[in-house]
Amino acid sequence: MIKLMKYLKKSAGYVALIIALLFLQAYCDLSLPDYTSKIVNIGIQQKGIEDGVPQKIRKTSMDALELFMSQEDISELETAYTEDGELYVLKDIDKDTRSSLNEILGKPMLMLGGLTMETEASGEMLAQMGIPEGADPVEAIAQMPEDARAQMTESMGEKFRDMPDSMITQAAVSYVQAEYEALGEDVDGLQMKYIGKAGLKMILMALLIMAASISVVFLSAKVAASLGHDIRGDIYRKVIGFSSNEYNKFSTASLITRSTNDVQQVQMTMAMMFRIVLYAPIIGIGGVLRVLETDSSMTWILGVGVVLILVIIGLLFSIAMPRFTKLQTLIDRLNLVTREILTGIPVIRAFSREKHEEDRFEDANKVLTKTNLFVNRCMTFMMPSMMLIMNGISVLIVYNGSYAVDAGNMQVGDMMAFIQYAMQIIMAFLMITAMSIMLPRANVAAMRIVEILETENSLKEPEAPVHPSQEIKGTVEFDHVSFAYPDAGENVLTDISFKAEKGQTLAVIGSTGSGKSSLINLIPRFYDVTQGCVKVDGVDVRSMSQKELRDRLGYVPQKGVLFSGTIDSNIRYGKTDISEEQVKKAAMVAQAQDFIEEKPHGYESPVAQGGTNVSGGQKQRLSIARAVAKDPEIFIFDDSFSALDFKTDKALRKALKEHTKNATTIIVAQRISTILNADQILVLDDGKMAGLGTHRELMENCEVYRQIAMSQLSEEELANE
Repeated sequence: MIKLMKYLKKSAGYVALIIALLFLQAYCDLSLPDYTSKIVNIGIQQKGIEDGVPQKIRKTSMDALELFMSQEDISELETAYTEDGELYVLKDIDKDTRSSLNEILGKPMLMLGGLTMETEASGEMLAQMGIPEGADPVEAIAQMPEDARAQMTESMGEKFRDMPDSMITQAAVSYVQAEYEALGEDVDGLQMKYIGKAGLKMILMALLIMAASISVVFLSAKVAASLGHDIRGDIYRKVIGFSSNEYNKFSTASLITRSTNDVQQVQMTMAMMFRIVLYAPIIGIGGVLRVLETDSSMTWILGVGVVLILVIIGLLFSIAMPRFTKLQTLIDRLNLVTREILTGIPVIRAFSREKHEEDRFEDANKVLTKTNLFVNRCMTFMMPSMMLIMNGISVLIVYNGSYAVDAGNMQVGDMMAFIQYAMQIIMAFLMITAMSIMLPRANVAAMRIVEILETENSLKEPEAPVHPSQEIKGTVEFDHVSFAYPDAGENVLTDISFKAEKGQTLAVIGSTGSGKSSLINLIPRFYDVTQGCVKVDGVDVRSMSQKELRDRLGYVPQKGVLFSGTIDSNIRYGKTDISEEQVKKAAMVAQAQDFIEEKPHGYESPVAQGGTNVSGGQKQRLSIARAVAKDPEIFIFDDSFSALDFKTDKALRKALKEHTKNATTIIVAQRISTILNADQILVLDDGKMAGLGTHRELMENCEVYRQIAMSQLSEEELANE
């Protein structure tokens, strides 16, 4: 997968935007538990009062609180408040200052609240301080000498030293609430206002999460689609440049699977990767940081959960991973069998082998199905196991948190927030786990794609292409050419030499397997020679660019190949800018005009994929018309007249001879009658030259040619020729 990341360079801006949106989404996701905690702690339990710092307080109350403060604390307090008649009003202060004031006011409010409450404990405390029953404790403490008051404050502070800050803050909040009520403030309204404001922020956060999530999905799909498009394009360009050697290395079924199914796997995984793999660590790390801010005493619970998740993932993947890597190969196998069956249906039916082919397909299908089922069965254990861990973690947090709440070390809202953060952290691992199901298969697919992209083409383009002279056109020369297929033990062609000049017709004939098609394939450079050289227009084909070489050739393969479209588009395939008259002329030369004009739509008649809606002879004639329409310097016919009847063959050869009198024509043929009038006839026997000359010369001095001729024509016909 890493090697395919280079395709993301074009979408770097979108990727950066996706990452920014993921951070925004994570920030909002991680903020929601905090708002929930505040609604419970502040909105419900503290009636909308955030801490022990009142927005306004009576002067008498402030004076009473200052009795329990140091002079330094009093100075800081007076700096933060403005005197307004009988009230002190809080100035606009920052968060740090407010936190400091909360610490300064917390214990004095707790002390003052304890003394002024009419309880048995407060009565005992007043008695210990020497304040008579029924006396105003605030006035009594105010009358004390400063040293005695400081000693009393320190003594009372010792009792609250071990009290959690949360309990002190809650006591201070109760004091502030009582102060607001004394001032005639609507405390219930204050509470509803706080809850409403916090709820509105949560709704806005949720909307922001939704917008970010939709944007990430959209952009991820766009980036992944662009990635898939570029990879498929590169695969196509790579494969289209393959020589026959590379095609033999990869089967057609495998190449199709790699450019479709494999690319689809990578594209889908990449889309999910942006939404999950990038998001999971952001939310996971953020959740851990928030947990440490909330309460670090229960982080061990998260550690237990993460370890259990990793153990389950490791166990499942040690079992399922080998099967993941096998899936794509099995899909290749199924595609290969399916393609063979579909293309060979007529033969299968002719030999009544339907049952055999059905069993062959079923074997490939069954192995793929079994492997898929095994992998899926392994994965079915994952989600229930994860849910069990999640629910177990929640129960453990509530169990431990209840003790902390009871001891006053934690508020209920903090425990709720901790549960939510824990679930977010575990969900991050769950998301990565879900991706880990797709990643191994996508990685295998990516390796198969990279294998194609990194395959070196055996046919190299020359660094400095040589352009043939304008004075030399239409010559084809074989100079002591030998050729062996890659990894073959022996030569297919050995020491072949001949030269075809412009306007000449060279015929190649020989028994089956003598190397005729191999020789023809060396001219358009489908393969490179092993020894010697092939020259076109006086230049070694390895020194010319492949495009320039093939632009000079009109090639008609042994098996006619047509493309889906129309008859007109197939004839124009080699030269799209020709006129309608030139199309008709090419069809006329190829003896295709009659059957084309008999069709309802003529030249606009549709041609099915592979030309399945035309006969073999019609397919060959359209292939010949395509080459004629290109009007090249050199025509190559690789046994292209085999499907034609004798009458059509004779008419076509006559028309071709007239049309190609200024071009070089090379014909591979099985029929002697097709090549009798050729300027030169090359006879091949087991890859070697058995003879080269005209029909009459070969009949006199080439035994191989004479045997081929006598096997096809009678002595009378040969004498007439």
